[in-house]
Amino acid sequence: MEIKRAEFITSMASYGAFPGRGLDQIAVVGKSNVGKSSLINRLCNRRGLARTSATPGKTRLINVFLLNDSFHLIDLPGYGYAKVDKQEKARWGGMMQDYFQQAGELRRVLTLVDIRHEPTQDDIQMNSFLRQMGIPFTVIATKADKISRGARQKQLAPICRALLVQPWEVICFSSEDGTGREQVLDTLEKALASEPA
Repeated sequence: MEIKRAEFITSMASYGAFPGRGLDQIAVVGKSNVGKSSLINRLCNRRGLARTSATPGKTRLINVFLLNDSFHLIDLPGYGYAKVDKQEKARWGGMMQDYFQQAGELRRVLTLVDIRHEPTQDDIQMNSFLRQMGIPFTVIATKADKISRGARQKQLAPICRALLVQPWEVICFSSEDGTGREQVLDTLEKALASEPA
């Protein structure tokens, strides 16, 4: 798959109607600052499409992008950021739950984790939630350029153990040098060609 056209559609505080809703969807989840916006920008080869920030917790809304005029990429709010209060965390949780319960067009979720760190409790909870809901997902290990190629397999072992996936099911990705970009695009293409979950 090649992404020839990408545009930002809307941001929502809660999931609901938006222009063009009804097309297939791919969602992106992960803890704050794991690189969701950077991944979206790299996939689309558009630097400022999704806003990136060095401050964790920047994405507090559900952001919707239209790709190739044929499907929506849904950027969900980052979770697990310690500096927000319980009320805000609960609001995020409710927003995510609403989305997953209502999004009948969802084909696959890209679950992002930082390759340099073991998955957090939030990552593990998100992973088991997707399994319980029967939603297909792919684990993407971001920031792969930060470690050597040789170290990647070693770093994947605790990620695979925690998230109950096999090493060959995980895509090592770098928004800096483009590692894994083609694999992610292939994953999207297959997901969009499959029958609804």
